[in-house]
Amino acid sequence: MAELKDSIESYILAKDGNRPHLLADAFAPDASLAMTVKTDAITFPQETHGRDAIASVLVSDFALKYENIYTFCVGAVPAEGERMFSCDWLVCMTEKATGAARVGYGRYDWAGDAQSSRVTRLHITIEAMTTLPATQADSLLRWASRLPYPWCARDALQIDVPDIDTIQRIIAQLAR
Repeated sequence: MAELKDSIESYILAKDGNRPHLLADAFAPDASLAMTVKTDAITFPQETHGRDAIASVLVSDFALKYENIYTFCVGAVPAEGERMFSCDWLVCMTEKATGAARVGYGRYDWAGDAQSSRVTRLHITIEAMTTLPATQADSLLRWASRLPYPWCARDALQIDVPDIDTIQRIIAQLAR
């Protein structure tokens, strides 16, 4: 039987790789998504209902604007049989239109179905989303590509972190 960990990994692969079909392995058909966005740097609807609508918001529409996406679940992995799970997240990516780098972080709160472990409810909190010049994209993406993916221990974030103040501040927040 699939575990919540598997559903979360399917979500990350779907979002980062622009593969909306993988959300069938991640979300129940009637799943819901809630978003708390604490920055003006990115926008999402507050509530989304149904797997297809979630796929539009988090995968298809997202992929129209962003590429080179690396999303990390920071900290522990859900235990076997766990149905409720929360973790911090980090995302690194570039804007398609400008090449500018984006780095952000926040929190995922997952609720999974007891039978299938598919996600029935996801609450995403976006604490910060920062835009960096395109000249810093290479440094950010090279670092991100060397991190354990998609599950990343907090201490691994600090290995060879780019010498960019914004990234350093975000990693300090996630290391708490």
